[in-house]
Amino acid sequence: MGNEEVERRPRFLCLHGFRTSGEILKKQVDKWPHSLLQKLDLVFVDAPFPSQGKSDVEGVFDPPYYEWFQFNKEFTEYINFEPCLAYIEDCMVKYGPIDGLLGFSQGAILSAALPGLQAKGVGLTKVPKIKCLIIVGGAKLREPLLVEKAYSSPILCPSIHFLGETDFLKPYGTELLESFVDPLVIHHPKGHTVPRLDDKGLPIMLSFIERIQKAIASEEEQKLCSEKAPQTY
Repeated sequence: MGNEEVERRPRFLCLHGFRTSGEILKKQVDKWPHSLLQKLDLVFVDAPFPSQGKSDVEGVFDPPYYEWFQFNKEFTEYINFEPCLAYIEDCMVKYGPIDGLLGFSQGAILSAALPGLQAKGVGLTKVPKIKCLIIVGGAKLREPLLVEKAYSSPILCPSIHFLGETDFLKPYGTELLESFVDPLVIHHPKGHTVPRLDDKGLPIMLSFIERIQKAIASEEEQKLCSEKAPQTY
């Protein structure tokens, strides 16, 4: 039976865009092919703070809407960032084991920064290391102290990034790639959205998930072997 056992699907905590919701992100991601979605274990959560202003998706998706943290016009000063990190850590404990993060827009900006912040002990200190990222319409944080922590070292975490041809964040998403080691990229013709996966993008995504699955299986096998190994004194 050993070789016939189904591999555990990678579990991703999914972080939605600014002033949207977990339910909205689920509807956006559901556009992806079933052949891909069946390989993933996706956990959708709402951000901790109710929307403090008008949402860009009003009239497209129903409320309620939420936001991860608040920021100034230049996106260089943040309010409620530490409570946001604590909330994400609580979600990772509650729904764990979480292998990776899937983020769109504000959720993608957060997701891409978290491995670096975790490595520096800024957040997520009570949960295992983030193993992988799916970044859709992402960018870097701009708050100077957080920038220093999040991106000062190359981010080794395997990642795949979606860049939209007409996305207003595309230049910033391209800049974000420079912080990662060997990031995979899926280009699409759309704007700031979770795009459908075409014949070019789907194989790239499937190969990324297969790579993550193998890494998780190998890690769990090593853990099992170490637990079974006889203790010597």
